[in-house]
Amino acid sequence: MKLLFKQRLFSWFDSYDIYDEAGETVYTVKGQLSWGHCLKIFDRYDNEIGTVKERVLTWLPKFEIWLGDRYLGCIAKEFTFLRPKFDIDYNGWHVEGDFMEWDYTILNSAGQRIAVVSKELLHWTDTYVIDVEDPQDALGALMLVLAIDAEKCSRN
Repeated sequence: MKLLFKQRLFSWFDSYDIYDEAGETVYTVKGQLSWGHCLKIFDRYDNEIGTVKERVLTWLPKFEIWLGDRYLGCIAKEFTFLRPKFDIDYNGWHVEGDFMEWDYTILNSAGQRIAVVSKELLHWTDTYVIDVEDPQDALGALMLVLAIDAEKCSRN
């Protein structure tokens, strides 16, 4: 299953539309006013289904992942040189990226690929393609991409 993750061009807060291969909106992400990034994820029927919220006052960036009102875990950037790495304390997943931080692979604890994330160039806004092996992992992969994009945005 492929998802197209596209940032909205004119928005005061982080806002994204996520489309499937047929061009149908699957998720909408709306940034909330808060100290640090707070991204609310809505399904195609405008039901809130998840949240990615930045923890503030940490040495390296950390993002809490919520499914509804249930805390799933945290994504934390690790201190590395050249290749970005993120520690994920749920699902047994881990993320590794390339030097330019445009392409990522999400792997499970056995090293099997969950999703491949690649940034498309030559667009007015951030645009990513998320290629998910199992559609049941799509929301989890999306939340990881949101946290990684928010971390990059915080640095710039």
